[in-house]
Amino acid sequence: MPAQMLSRGRVAIARALPAILSVTAALLLWEGYVRLSGISPQVLPAPSRVGAQILANRELLFRNLLPTLRATLLGFAFSITVAFLFSVLLDFIPRLRKALFPIFVISQTLPLVAIAPLMVLWFGFDLTPKILLVALVTFFPMLVALVDGYDSTEPEIEALLRSMGATRGTVFRRARLPSAMPFFFSGLRISVTYAVVAAIFAEYAGARSGIGIVILNAKNSFRPDLMLAAVVFSSALTLLLFGLVVLAQFLAMRWRYQGAGNV
Repeated sequence: MPAQMLSRGRVAIARALPAILSVTAALLLWEGYVRLSGISPQVLPAPSRVGAQILANRELLFRNLLPTLRATLLGFAFSITVAFLFSVLLDFIPRLRKALFPIFVISQTLPLVAIAPLMVLWFGFDLTPKILLVALVTFFPMLVALVDGYDSTEPEIEALLRSMGATRGTVFRRARLPSAMPFFFSGLRISVTYAVVAAIFAEYAGARSGIGIVILNAKNSFRPDLMLAAVVFSSALTLLLFGLVVLAQFLAMRWRYQGAGNV
């Protein structure tokens, strides 16, 4: 077991090494350009200056990260629940797909710059507008992923279950839902990257605290170094949530990775 864990660790490091090297190279080029060009830090702060701001304002950043995280998780959970319920409804009543899908598509064309202030105007400065905005942004990718996943079920499996007397609900539970799992997690990975951005945008439009407020205050104070420090925190949060989704997929579909020889 220790040898197997060590082997997995080496594989994980090998997979992450190209990304680590590319990010490091980009930061070094950025730092070198700022130092050699003499550009003002009020225009483009160096990564070292951004890092110093992260250390100096870590309490402020962590304190405002929590409201953003709370809005992201609650909005994402709400979005997943609604997307799953609608996907089941559309799967059991196919005619509704033609009726409701255009509405769902239209919801994705609404500009956030217009919707976010309206959400704040209608629901105030508490969590409600943030939750709704996160759900609005992340709902459609998960719904499409689930519906496509149901449709990917092999007809032979469904025919076999029906020949054994399975009901529509049993066929859905035993065949269509498992077939949708890879699609669901693909949609989840896409949506989680939008969730944090939507929460920050809602805060930017109107909130009492959050990373969006830090970015807004830093912009108004002409502090690009602090703005970028807040962006680093939001990016780290996004990467963390993305990693948790990948871990959840591995735990929920471990049989698939074992069958593929990936563990």
